[in-house]
Amino acid sequence: MSVGTLVAAASGAPEGIFLFVPHLADLVWGTLCFLLIAVVLVKYALPRFNAVLDERTAKIEEGLALTERAKEEQSDAEARATRLVEDARLEAARIRERAQAEADKIIADARAEAAGEAGRAMESAERQIEADKQAAQISLRSDIGLLATDLAEKLVGEHLADAELSGRVIDRFLDELEHKPVSPAWSARAGAVR
Repeated sequence: MSVGTLVAAASGAPEGIFLFVPHLADLVWGTLCFLLIAVVLVKYALPRFNAVLDERTAKIEEGLALTERAKEEQSDAEARATRLVEDARLEAARIRERAQAEADKIIADARAEAAGEAGRAMESAERQIEADKQAAQISLRSDIGLLATDLAEKLVGEHLADAELSGRVIDRFLDELEHKPVSPAWSARAGAVR
């Protein structure tokens, strides 16, 4: 045997399976120290640790609740904003329809008023034309009558003293002129004079 084996056998060192089994004194002192540390940890450290964990849990739950509330408020705000936008669109459409109806009414009133004014202007113009026509006919009759009388006096060679006879001659002459068809040359000259 070697010297090392002899020294190990003489010192009473365990061999084999006993190598892993502790001595009784080490086991008792280790257990007492473990229990002392466990009691101190359970008595002082664990409550503080649990308080910190509870506080963090409360903060996390509060944050989650705030997040949920914020999400609900955001969805409510979005729904309100959507309703407001839709209400604004509907109101704008109603305003446009009212404005269009008022514009159509104003245009119709203006057209009716313009048509009335045009009708009154036409009637006034027609009355003026008719009055001018009658005045022109009267003036023309008297001028033509005088010319016809002068012509007749020159042709007959004597003065027509009878005014009634002279008026009948003039009227007959003018009636013949009115019923006589107008020659195209005379119409062309009359159109050029206008």
